[in-house]
Amino acid sequence: MSMLKGANAPVPARQVRVELGWRTDPGVPDVDASALLLASGKVRSDADFVFYNQPAHASGAVRHEGKRTAAGGVTDEVSVDLARVEPAIERIVLAASADGGSFGQVPGLYVRVLDAASGAEIARYESQDATVETAFVLGELYRRQGAWKFRAVGQGYSTGLAGLATDFGITVDEPQQPAPVPAAPPAPVAAPAPAAPVTPAVPSLPPRPAAAPSAPVRLTKVTLTKDTPSVSLSKQGGTSGAMRVNLSWQVRKQFQGWGAKLGRAVAMHGDLDLDLCALYELTDGRKGVVQALGNAFGALQQPPYIHLDGDDRTGGTSGENLTINLDHKDRLRRVVIFVTIYEGARSFADLDATVTLQPQNGAAIDFSLGECTVPSTVCALALITNTGSDLVVQREARFLVPERGVSPQRTVDYAYGWGMNWTPGRK
Repeated sequence: MSMLKGANAPVPARQVRVELGWRTDPGVPDVDASALLLASGKVRSDADFVFYNQPAHASGAVRHEGKRTAAGGVTDEVSVDLARVEPAIERIVLAASADGGSFGQVPGLYVRVLDAASGAEIARYESQDATVETAFVLGELYRRQGAWKFRAVGQGYSTGLAGLATDFGITVDEPQQPAPVPAAPPAPVAAPAPAAPVTPAVPSLPPRPAAAPSAPVRLTKVTLTKDTPSVSLSKQGGTSGAMRVNLSWQVRKQFQGWGAKLGRAVAMHGDLDLDLCALYELTDGRKGVVQALGNAFGALQQPPYIHLDGDDRTGGTSGENLTINLDHKDRLRRVVIFVTIYEGARSFADLDATVTLQPQNGAAIDFSLGECTVPSTVCALALITNTGSDLVVQREARFLVPERGVSPQRTVDYAYGWGMNWTPGRK
């Protein structure tokens, strides 16, 4: 049952998932979840803001997990380990922001708190009165007499995520106005030569330089589409550190036997296992692949500077992850990130998948794959190219159909002209 605005409920679980959800229809703005860790009503620093461009708190207590698409709806989740929340933190504000419209255009908006261990719903609040708001504080987790509780808040902001964040003490990265050009000083008037030697004045000490301010939070994010398929990493600030590449997916329908949409192409059975992979070419000419098959997981601190974090068989909130070391971006000539179906399906049809590239020091880049209309078992997701002065990310979303007897990896190789020799492998 949904709570009324202002109501509260106990949270007995030590670890919870906060799920922000809404119905998706044509023209509905995208929505993002975020969390602010507050002490005395404000953040202690910008590091207490957890959102898509800063997905994990340093304490490990709060993490932005990302979006999932289900039939007719989308969820964006934040995980909270209440046992690890620092004693100074009194409240965790749970917020939502709309990208490309207002919350009056977002149907079925709700927030709910789930026991992370059992999945049981602990509390739920449904927004009913949104109009022109572009950001919302939907609820908050707060301490009361040594225990945690959830309160339904429902406070809207017409100033977007930037206004909400600023209200809680976040320094937001906003366009800076150019400093005015100072007027030219008047020409000095020559003083007459002194009749007698003058003792020079003792020069004053230069002013002590002010401490450099911490970098403000960047709220910008980039969504690649067919109309705007590429983006420069340097223009988004993503020029160093680790860049996490995440693939998450959701099966729209489970098929028993042969699928109806593409006949023999879409039969699904059991768990769907997708493998995130990368073909790489270094500036010294070396080429290779990073993938779970053959345990070719790569490395971050040595060539190829790409590492596959693991092999996920569920497609849940974590999904499959690759990490690219942008500190060595000058050693990378080009990288094709692709995904193959290892087992559980004969095609990408009836599969919703989202790709997110999250630079450590830049704006998040995301895109969806769209609908597959061919019997494809391999999809090229993105092409990263070194232009000599920058890395450019190109959305591919290219569903490929291997020829009989040709592996998915070799199919991507052919499509992008890698020219490698391939041998059979297994996990």
